[in-house]
Amino acid sequence: MVYSAAMLRSSAGVLAALALVPQCLAAPFVSEATTTFSSDASATPPVVAVTNVTSHGRYTGPVPTTTGALSTDVAAPSIPLLPPEEFKLKYPADGKLHETQPAPYTPAGGLGTNGTEPVYRVISDFDYESVALALYQEWIELDLFHWGLAAFSTEEFEAAGLHAEERFLLEYMGDQEVGHATVLSNMLGERAPVQCTYNYPVSTVREYIDFNQKLTRWGEAGVYGFLNHLDSRETAQILLQSISTEARQQLIFRQFDGLFPMPEWFQVGIPQSWAWTLLAPYISSCPANQTRLTWQNFPPLRILNQPNPARINGSDVWNETTSAYANSLSTANISATEGCLHVLNGTEDCAPAITQNRTNPLSYAGRQIFLEWDDPGYRTGPNNSYVTSTSAGTPRFVAFVTQLNVTYAPLQGINGNSAYVFQPNSSTLEGDPAINGTIFMALTDDEIPVTPFNLTQLNTHVNALAIYQAG
Repeated sequence: MVYSAAMLRSSAGVLAALALVPQCLAAPFVSEATTTFSSDASATPPVVAVTNVTSHGRYTGPVPTTTGALSTDVAAPSIPLLPPEEFKLKYPADGKLHETQPAPYTPAGGLGTNGTEPVYRVISDFDYESVALALYQEWIELDLFHWGLAAFSTEEFEAAGLHAEERFLLEYMGDQEVGHATVLSNMLGERAPVQCTYNYPVSTVREYIDFNQKLTRWGEAGVYGFLNHLDSRETAQILLQSISTEARQQLIFRQFDGLFPMPEWFQVGIPQSWAWTLLAPYISSCPANQTRLTWQNFPPLRILNQPNPARINGSDVWNETTSAYANSLSTANISATEGCLHVLNGTEDCAPAITQNRTNPLSYAGRQIFLEWDDPGYRTGPNNSYVTSTSAGTPRFVAFVTQLNVTYAPLQGINGNSAYVFQPNSSTLEGDPAINGTIFMALTDDEIPVTPFNLTQLNTHVNALAIYQAG
């Protein structure tokens, strides 16, 4: 700290006065901060080049000359389920140290703890394809957050309960994506995916907000699913610090959507192919030399009675979504008496708020959920250049993927590509209903026992995918 002469003189006078006061233990001293120096700003790394995406809508260009996921020689049709590695069961976990410490206050073990200089770049095909997928997600968020502010008027936002402060927060979240796109591009190198054009299935502010909260859910969950599998621990560290911001964005969009902000104890992770399946349909076109991805695109699962957060009774609904995959809400058929945005009754209100606790739940255990799904073989993604596929057999179950759980329920009333299922009653832990919040549903041919760390093992059994608005 730098002291000025005036401050020293003032302090000396106070100390002299205190010497005359018997048994004085302390005395308040109030002063104003004095600026005594200034410094130039440090050098700031530049951000990635960002362009204003001027085209939005479905792809209408020529038939692509390159189709399908990026691929090379494939060693096997799937990765087998194996027993646990024995060494992972041997550590005693008794609270004592069992190996020589490499340094004071440092226990043995850990990854990337040997003192070598960190290298923040991808170091394997798995790393590259995973981070490239995350970058595709960051690019669409950057565009989507800013696009909404330009597409809808101030009056439309105000009518949806989103005022100047909320709109500035939305703008700021879009600016955050510039930083995320920059660091991911830097870790990938020169062939990192760039901005594309996009299509959004929304026509009102409420539809826009709901689509955002679902899109950020699969963006967040998609990174959680691969983060701890990356070979580059340094890259994983940067991704962790960016996806933690996206988790906050998802919570904020739930608040904007009039939903309880975090109705779960744990956040779900999903495989890369699930995230790409859900994201790709909303990318219209990319430059001709765009880096392609290796991940699978599954067919869409349509939830015919997807709960609608814009309704007073959001569970009592039929065919009110604007697109497959995201299954985001539609406001088209909601009358003034059925909508919950401007309801004076506080128990039925769903206006943007720090938190909302709905009297009528969006879903519940035992709810009958009606489903339809597509066969594989349809074009999707940038320039319609990817093709939906599945290696699964006949659909027999629905996997509800949420928090730490994968809970199966049998399909019933199967008629061609339609059926229904009853929402299971399951909990992650006592007091934490598992099926809550914005979750994932997968149509499967079998009940494969999987956990958060090996959920990818389910891919060969998946027929179709969807987002489900459980709460």
